[in-house]
Amino acid sequence: MSRSGEPARTVRAVRAGRHTVEVHRPDKVLFPAGDGDGDGGGAGAREYTKGDLVDYHRAVAPFMLPHLRGRPLMLERHPDGVDGPRFMQKNTPDHYPEWISRVEVGKEGGTVCHTVCDDSATLVYLADQAALTLHRWLSRTGRVDRPDRMVFDLDPAGDDFEAVRTAARLLGELLDELKLPSALMTTGSRGLHVVVPLNGHQGFDDVREFARAVADALAAAHPERLTTAARKKDRGDRLYLDIQRNAYAQTAVAPFTVRARPGAPVATPISWDQLDDPALHARRWTVADAVEQARTRPWAGILNHPRALGPARRRLNALRG
Repeated sequence: MSRSGEPARTVRAVRAGRHTVEVHRPDKVLFPAGDGDGDGGGAGAREYTKGDLVDYHRAVAPFMLPHLRGRPLMLERHPDGVDGPRFMQKNTPDHYPEWISRVEVGKEGGTVCHTVCDDSATLVYLADQAALTLHRWLSRTGRVDRPDRMVFDLDPAGDDFEAVRTAARLLGELLDELKLPSALMTTGSRGLHVVVPLNGHQGFDDVREFARAVADALAAAHPERLTTAARKKDRGDRLYLDIQRNAYAQTAVAPFTVRARPGAPVATPISWDQLDDPALHARRWTVADAVEQARTRPWAGILNHPRALGPARRRLNALRG
């Protein structure tokens, strides 16, 4: 105890790459113990501390950093844990260490200086800042107006993962017909993301227009299951094919990032074969076991073959008659 009667504040020095990062109050509980989400797996009753988050970031860094390097980030911070207030941080505070990368990008009426996570030390520092969830841009700092990822967010009306599983299969089959490689990721929330690697030659408007055309074609073929209606009141029980992340300055949760939900679930890349696993759901992996899944390298080779959208657009037009 300190002289004031308050618990002494502890600091843990963590070596990460070329830097030593001070982690303040590593025993602070960010994810309290509880009943979890009651889905039979993934989120459970265990509590997780800031120190646990730091250890997870260190372990997952070799697998997570390739999806973060060179990308502006929006940080979802929970200084008092998941039960406390949250805020979304775009601008990099002045007190961040100078060795943390930054990029200044344009916005309407000015600029924003985003944090960029290029190394494991930055991952550890962001954990110390209680940045639980890292939301990344779909473009890189060298060409922020040219995305090299296209993302479809499969958002169910409720917590029905079977609807998500079905939608993923239908979308995967359509993308195969368009000869576009695609990768799956649990969101750590309710649905899945389907990620398509692009060659970065098209602007955001073109990519979003193409994603909308794909979603519209799929919803038209399965109107009882799928919808592209942006308003919830217009969706009913149908799964929403959300393509809104494919716009300038929009973000998507990064692979292997932690979500601010009970049990510390993780947005986790999976293989298409794993879609058939009856135990799969959106919160299947947590900080306790996501690194084991990462070591299987479920996206091996997929993102190494980016595509242009021109040929795919012509194939889509042909399919639509």
